[in-house]
Amino acid sequence: MKIILDTNILVAGLRSRQGASFQILNLIPTGKIKFLLSIALFLEYEATLKRSEFLKVAGLTVDDIDIILNLLAAKGEKIFEHYLWRPQLKDPHDEMVLELAISGRAEAVVTFNQRDFIEVAEKFNLKIIMPADFYKILKGGL
Repeated sequence: MKIILDTNILVAGLRSRQGASFQILNLIPTGKIKFLLSIALFLEYEATLKRSEFLKVAGLTVDDIDIILNLLAAKGEKIFEHYLWRPQLKDPHDEMVLELAISGRAEAVVTFNQRDFIEVAEKFNLKIIMPADFYKILKGGL
């Protein structure tokens, strides 16, 4: 299944070793997760994960984040988006995630933020999945 990992999945998975988000992140080095990346989403990952408040709470350093980002860049499928779909969502910050999903023909967006995506999911034949549900799908295929 080709997916998009919303930034909130990275935040949750790096803040706590409990839960599905952490388990999903741990599977990235294995190549068992096919996820898409765009420049815009990658820059959001970087900006969010390198915030001093996040680093403090997660107990990580900027060097740690650089290692994680390098891994994501190496394992993710790079997609160059075509910005033909705006506006579709109430939150303009989520538009880049939707556009990446459409441009890369993703099957799902893994996010805690289902509320903002659910209205357009059917229109674009896209599943909006909570991390726990996605991890169950992964466990079934491992």
